[in-house]
Amino acid sequence: MDLKKLKIFSQVAHEGSFTAAAKQLHMAQPAVSIAVRKLEQELELELFHRRDRQISLTVEGAVLLRHSEQILQAVNYLRSQF
Repeated sequence: MDLKKLKIFSQVAHEGSFTAAAKQLHMAQPAVSIAVRKLEQELELELFHRRDRQISLTVEGAVLLRHSEQILQAVNYLRSQF
C-alpha cells in the first residue's frame, strides 16, 4: 500500500466515479481503475460495489476512506512543516 493508491482511492470515493476522479487527478481513467484494483488486491478486500457504471463504497471501503483521509492529512501537514 502506498500514498498514491490511497490518494487515488480517496478521490474516487469522493467523486463517486472513476472517470471524474481521473479528471481531477490528471490521470487516464484506466490507470485510476488499475490503482484501485491493485489496492483491493493488496488488502484482499472489495472497496467499491460496482453496478452498471455506478459505484458505492463497501463497509470496508468506508472504513479505509476514514483512515486514508487521516493519513493523507497527516502527510500534507508534515510536508508543510519542512
